[in-house]
Order: sequence, then C-alpha cells, then structure tokens
Amino acid sequence: MTAVAYLGPAGTFTEQAARDLAAPDAELRPMSRVPDVVQAVESGEVDAAVVAFENSLEGSIPGNLDQILLETDRCLIAGERVLPVSFVLFRAPDDASPLHGVSSHPFGLAQCSRFIADRGLEVRETLSTALACQELAAGGRPGWGALAPRLAGELHGLRAEAEGLEDDERAATRFVLLRRACPGPTGKDHTAFALRPRSDQPGSLVRLLQEFSVRDINLTAIKSRPTKELLGEYVFYIECEGHIADPRLRDAVLGLLRFEGETRFLGSFPADSARPGPGAPAGPGTAQLAYDAMLSRVDRAADP
Repeated sequence: MTAVAYLGPAGTFTEQAARDLAAPDAELRPMSRVPDVVQAVESGEVDAAVVAFENSLEGSIPGNLDQILLETDRCLIAGERVLPVSFVLFRAPDDASPLHGVSSHPFGLAQCSRFIADRGLEVRETLSTALACQELAAGGRPGWGALAPRLAGELHGLRAEAEGLEDDERAATRFVLLRRACPGPTGKDHTAFALRPRSDQPGSLVRLLQEFSVRDINLTAIKSRPTKELLGEYVFYIECEGHIADPRLRDAVLGLLRFEGETRFLGSFPADSARPGPGAPAGPGTAQLAYDAMLSRVDRAADP
C-alpha cells in the first residue's frame, strides 16, 4: 500500500487534493508541519506527499517552495491538482450570539476579506482551516465562527451558516505531488527547474532564460527565493511547458548545463486539466491601441 503524507489535520483542502492525487488504496498520513511532510518523501519514509504550492490570490507559498528548493535533493514534482477554493462560515451548534469574529488559515482570511470587512469582524489566524473548525468544536468563544471548506466543518459537527464567502469565485489553490521519481510524458506536461546562476556575472539569468525563448518554450512560472546563505544570492524556480524527455526541452536543458552555476531538475508532471489555459494571443492592433491610450494621458498644456 502506498503511503502519502499531507499537512493535517483531516478536512483541509490539502487532504482533498491528496485524495484526488493518491491511488484509491493509498494510506493518507496527516502530519503537523510542512517540513515533516516534505522530509518524509526525501527520506523515503513515505512514497509521496502533497503540499499546497500557490494560490490564485496570494501567489506562491514561500515556506513550502523553500522546502522544495533548499531542503531537498531527491524530491521531484510528479503531479499537480488545482482545486477551486470555496469557504463556508461554520458556527458551534448551540451558539446563537451575533457573529463578531472568525478564525481560519491566513489564506482563508485573505480570500474572504470582503465578507470580513463588510461585517467588521475580528480575525484570528490558525495553522489550517480544519484546525479552526476543530478549535471551534472543542469549545470556541461565543460569537466566533470558522471559515473552512465544507468537509472540515461537517467532520467536526459544526453548523453551516453561510457559504460561497470567497471574494473571487475563480479563486483556486494549486497543490503538488512530491515523489522521488516522476512519470513519463503524456503530451500535456510541465517541467520544473531550480536555477542558481553565478551572481558575479551580469545578465547570467537572462542568458539562462534565453535557452527557453529561442526554442519557443513557454515559461509558466518564474519565482525567486533567497538562498539564505549570503545577502543578494537567489535561487530561481522556473516552470515551463513540456516534458524533460521532449527533444526541444532536452536541447534547452543541455544549453542550461553549459553555463556556470547550478541547474537542478525538479520534475516533469502532467498538467491538471483544471489549470487555466493560455490567454488569447494579442491581435496585430492591440499594441498600437495600448500605446495610443498611453499617449491620450499626456497633457501638452501641462508642459513646464
């Protein structure tokens, strides 16, 4: 039986992503900290793990990205799951007092900011949305609620008072599956790298990125994180379309490896069908229209 670790407790969006990404007979193991989840794969304690990777409103999750970039050598991204994020307001079953505060994970609070502001609610951060429900069920203060996915509140016997509280109905969180090997090509794949160019060479990052652009390989993510060694030194997370075994990407990687610096393969994986596709290409007159709009904001009469 495959063992898959994830950030617990049960009832979180992460658990739902783990259920979607794991085999039907997999053993799901909740853990209390993301470093423990990632290191369980790195050490071979579990076969795989699932961690939140980025959010459509808040961007990448720095701590989780740092774990993969800086604290592993063998972990690879082997899959992804994009989950729509929807929040329910849960209350204790016997609490009929007016609502004056809510607790949730920081991302949950951010995604429900309009609901919170409109009602002038106090907020309290928790380590997970499920923990907010767990604490509320264990005897939370009167007048307080929890913002969480439906699964979390129902798991703890809470009363659903309102739903669809997120600011943007398109809000989504992307989770990644970590393994020590990644799958073969499917025809709709993405590949990730960690690049650490030499800091004493001007334009070194640009030259690395040109290996992709000259081969018409679309980059879908570029994120920088400090190495935590010396001030001003960064490692870059690069993600592109294609599989490491594809001929065009192979040529790009060979180009990367010719430069001084560090290039680390972080995995090739099938793109989730829920991942947003590329936008429509700009028409031939779009750039001119945009430039004309800029010019319209120039007031010649305001010249000194």
